[in-house]
Amino acid sequence: MRALVQRVSEAAVLVDGETVGAIGPGLLVLLGVGSGDTDAEADWVADKLAALRVFPDGEGRMNRSLLDTSGEALVVSQFTIYGSLKKGTRPSFTRAAPPEEADRLYRRVVSRLAATLGREVPTGVFGAHMEVRLVNDGPVTLLIEREA
Repeated sequence: MRALVQRVSEAAVLVDGETVGAIGPGLLVLLGVGSGDTDAEADWVADKLAALRVFPDGEGRMNRSLLDTSGEALVVSQFTIYGSLKKGTRPSFTRAAPPEEADRLYRRVVSRLAATLGREVPTGVFGAHMEVRLVNDGPVTLLIEREA
């Protein structure tokens, strides 16, 4: 499982021109589920996201998490994170999980993260063509990865 995480001052995801999820300060998470990923990877990623210390403390050091700051999270499914360009220039997505399994594990990450944070976690629409808008804060962008 891979999560491209960006610290944002705001972010939104739109489908057909309508906002389906939006947050203020927090984390935008582009989540890819790999073939063979299990509940264990989903739980690990959700827990890592909640505890990820990327927000500044009183001294300006990245030392606070979503839990510490009451920051929000927006999670968007992103199978293209598993795109491989080892051969040629057209990406191959053979390492991405099948849609049914990817959707289940994506929902598990969102559910566990929401339970940990004690609030709703907005999302995009799995499998839809989405427009993601964000204001990256820092910029801070990290890749979290845990393979099955």
